[in-house]
Amino acid sequence: MMESYRDEFVSLCPYCGGTEMIEACQNGYAVVSATGNKLGGKPLYHSICRRCGSVVRSYVKEPEKLLKRKDRNEADI
Repeated sequence: MMESYRDEFVSLCPYCGGTEMIEACQNGYAVVSATGNKLGGKPLYHSICRRCGSVVRSYVKEPEKLLKRKDRNEADI
């Protein structure tokens, strides 16, 4: 099975050339939710360069869960 784009790992910092990344999770008030959806949300994850501290990539795991349940089912069709 082919890996999806969101499973790819950033291996080189575009700012300093560092090759070690740290994954961090930002949650609480910083959750990401679909427009118009005031309930719930998903934590925001960051790949951070260990060498210079730059946030190299930000992403949400399972972004399809941001959709309302009925919209998720329609997207699967």
